[in-house]
Amino acid sequence: MKTQSPERLDALLRQGAARLDSDAARFEAELLLLHALGRDRAWLFAHGSDPVEPAVRDAYAALLARRAAGEPIAYITGRRGFWTLDLRVGPATLIPRAETERLVELALDRLPADAPARVADLGTGSGAIALAIASERPLAQVVATDASAAALEIAQANAREHGLGQVRFVHGDWLAPLAGERFDLIASNPPYIEAGDVHLTRGDLRFEPAGALASGADGLDDIRRIVAQAPAHLRPGGWLLLEHGFDQGEAVCALLREAGFDQARTEQDLEHRDRVSLGRWPGESQQGVA
Repeated sequence: MKTQSPERLDALLRQGAARLDSDAARFEAELLLLHALGRDRAWLFAHGSDPVEPAVRDAYAALLARRAAGEPIAYITGRRGFWTLDLRVGPATLIPRAETERLVELALDRLPADAPARVADLGTGSGAIALAIASERPLAQVVATDASAAALEIAQANAREHGLGQVRFVHGDWLAPLAGERFDLIASNPPYIEAGDVHLTRGDLRFEPAGALASGADGLDDIRRIVAQAPAHLRPGGWLLLEHGFDQGEAVCALLREAGFDQARTEQDLEHRDRVSLGRWPGESQQGVA
């Protein structure tokens, strides 16, 4: 009687990919298997012919079921890469996305590498923007706010993991907890989806915190608040940078100009979509910010 060979890890991975209805099924199946194994990709490549342990098979099946039901990979694994950082994430935070790295790039362009500067990140979530800036500008004093105490706990844990102790976290809505403070640069990825947008009921967005996604009938309510509050918190020559939807650049620039900002313009992301609008508060910069 022929003895059946034990199932191999590479075969289990192929089965997992077949279960997922996604353009990135193989990649997602691999991430989930690595999470179940507690190993990295190099290890899996070298051990694909290893037999599958029952505990790994069961854990993997449970992870696949969660993903098949639509739960985002980042929430299942509790991690997401952003900039050069591996960050903790959870249902209290938005999942950091690659397009937001454009906001970080534009902020770094306006912050000196060899001199102190004061930076605020509003609605920090997992801390992605604040920590990315702090990692590249160690002389900067960075303050990050969020109205969610649960999100701030995750952001603070990320700061500790990456040794970025110069970032200060404050609980509160936008600039409200920063009374009397002024900055060389304020950055934010606020909610900007229209409240009735059908995309809120589809894909990963179904699982992310609604309050961090939608903002009024036209998606601009929170951006209006930030633009109105920012002048009282910017030094002369300071910059305000706002991420927004692909079709909102003209409207956001209009808000910036109406509030008194100059040099207002919209920058595109890597997919050539309008993504970040920015404006400079009039006056001579005190920090050499370009």
